[in-house]
Amino acid sequence: MSSITRRQFGGVLAAGCAGLLLGAREGRAATTHQIEIKSFHFKPERLVIKAGDTVEWVNHDIAPHTATADDKSWDTKTLRKNKSGSITFADAGTQTYYCKFHRKMVGEIIIE
Repeated sequence: MSSITRRQFGGVLAAGCAGLLLGAREGRAATTHQIEIKSFHFKPERLVIKAGDTVEWVNHDIAPHTATADDKSWDTKTLRKNKSGSITFADAGTQTYYCKFHRKMVGEIIIE
């Protein structure tokens, strides 16, 4: 178990408070974005969101689909017609994904 000095604790506390104040000043609540699955495509194929936002995939095709991270870190599971699945993205970066059943179906989420 590591120990922390008062100076380190003060720095961590100050950084945390600054982050809370910045978030309060921005006044931004997390948003849910929707990606529709139609005609064997993710629409939109590329989506830009903010860290903390949620993406919901809705399947409008007769065939089942998934949205599965290329690195396998997340998966909506099988989405049948008119069913949805969602993932919340906490960290900034780029997430590429595909459908397990239809490998040519691909998408990209950019988290700012």
